Amino acid sequence: MTARVISLALATIVFLSGFYAGFVGNLAPALADNYEKATLFDQDLSSKDLSDSNFTLATLRKCDLHGATLVGLRLFRAKFLEVDLHGADLRYATLDSALFSDSNLNDANLEGAFAYHTRFEGTTIDGADFTDVLLRDDALDVLCNIATGTNPMTGRNTRDTLMCDYR
Repeated sequence: MTARVISLALATIVFLSGFYAGFVGNLAPALADNYEKATLFDQDLSSKDLSDSNFTLATLRKCDLHGATLVGLRLFRAKFLEVDLHGADLRYATLDSALFSDSNLNDANLEGAFAYHTRFEGTTIDGADFTDVLLRDDALDVLCNIATGTNPMTGRNTRDTLMCDYR
């Protein structure tokens, strides 16, 4: 339990540091894409590098993002409806208040992401890595009930990264 509290505290500090830095100066690279409030349907963004892009309030339906590099992505209140994120790299993404509905997060790496108010409905997470992801207890309950597998890139067990057996 102590390890979880420390992990959550560190994740919060990292998130708030990045959040504050966004007000002080724009740290996103000039080539980052802006999909804020966009609606994307049946788009193939697989294996693309969209790091540091902004998908705040975006709706993605039946899109293919498998194998995409999405490091540091801003996904605040984004909706992922039947989206394939298999093997996607979502490290340090801001997923707060996002919705993943009937989506595929198998083998995805979400290490260090901020996902406190994120909802996961009918989403698969086999082999996903949730190391140091800040999640609410109700989301953890949902995810721990379906957590299986080991992430092929990090070698970490999904249940272990969610700390399911230590709650």
